[in-house]
Amino acid sequence: MPIPINHEKPARKSAKESAFSQLQQWIIDGTLLPGEKINDTELAQALGVSRTPVRESLQLLEALGFVEMFPGKATQVTEVDRSSIKDLLPPLAALQALSAELAIQNMSKEILTSLVNTNKRFAEAIHSKNYYSALKIDEQFHDIIVDAANNSYIKNIIESLQAHVRRLFFHNSIILTEHSIQDHEAIINLIKNEDVDQLNTVMKNNWLRTIELFPDIN
Repeated sequence: MPIPINHEKPARKSAKESAFSQLQQWIIDGTLLPGEKINDTELAQALGVSRTPVRESLQLLEALGFVEMFPGKATQVTEVDRSSIKDLLPPLAALQALSAELAIQNMSKEILTSLVNTNKRFAEAIHSKNYYSALKIDEQFHDIIVDAANNSYIKNIIESLQAHVRRLFFHNSIILTEHSIQDHEAIINLIKNEDVDQLNTVMKNNWLRTIELFPDIN
């Protein structure tokens, strides 16, 4: 099981939080492949922690559907189910739309500027065909809005759903296009104008359009 040794180690996190974040990222980006058997001792050595936080992280990842644990036998990464995109995106789209609506009341010039600048970086990534980076920046754009909504319950559910969506996007080499850049611009303007109804529609369509990139499951 090849494990990177030059990965980033986030500061100010507990061993469990750090292990969980890194393991989830490796599963999402394919460093740990679907169906791959993983060893908690090797993971602990790679992460520079004891086996306890690794085991605790794996238990949480199992609860979230990223690994399967077979006591006394093996732990392995779950397979990527393309068809699950149909179940994941509608609730995520609805929650993202609700977040945008709630974010309006907490909006500031600084947050709007951050959205504009993030969308510029997003456009640059797409125009340079750095699609992997574009996926990450797209998530950052939406995270700014979710944070502005200031609702921890919504944020936690979105984070859980988005992790699975991100994994599906990475494993299926999803390419975001000019449509997403335009959607972001519209979202920013609709937030400025406090146009809740249209904002709800645009935000949902921004997420649901991606289902079209999985034609074999329709």
